[in-house]
Amino acid sequence: MKFIPFIYFSAVLLSSVARADTVLVIGDSIGAGYGLAEEDGWVQLLETKLRKNQPDIDIINASISGDTTSGGLQRLPAALERFQPSVVVIELGGNDGLRGYPVKQMQKNLETMSTLAQEAGAQVLITGMLIPSNYGSAYLQRFADAFVKAAENTNANLLPFLLEPIATERDYFQDDGIHPNAEAQPLLADYVLESLTKLFNEVPTE
Repeated sequence: MKFIPFIYFSAVLLSSVARADTVLVIGDSIGAGYGLAEEDGWVQLLETKLRKNQPDIDIINASISGDTTSGGLQRLPAALERFQPSVVVIELGGNDGLRGYPVKQMQKNLETMSTLAQEAGAQVLITGMLIPSNYGSAYLQRFADAFVKAAENTNANLLPFLLEPIATERDYFQDDGIHPNAEAQPLLADYVLESLTKLFNEVPTE
């Protein structure tokens, strides 16, 4: 797996490194495996699982801790040009919600990213997120609905809540209560794997 922590790709780096099957994960600290060794994160584990049946698959992890949908939108065009992925996983939005950013703008950013990826020939998987209840029930509902609407409006695939397999188990989180720990990562990898397997069946072969 290639981990790409650099926020912006310079023109010098925009050489083609596309593979027969390339998955681009553009995300935040959940995708980056905050607080964990790189090899313990769900993205790395996901690549290992996928390679059992698809040895040539390559996962590019372009996740940055603290990133928002606005940051992801700024970074995506260069990443699409450089890596030419067949599948793009958009794992962003959690920080928008935690910072109380406008939900309509978050949804618009998700939709724009999804459209850009599709125009570049990639299938898109949007992973939804939930935020703590202290933000108020109205905001929470609009926040959750934004992922659904973004997927529906762009005909993208949706994983409604990325942390669904671990959300109710405190033992699967680090001390901050937000970031999954190492024990949770295989469960997240399996959860995303189910959705990605369906996507690969839909990707046209050359």
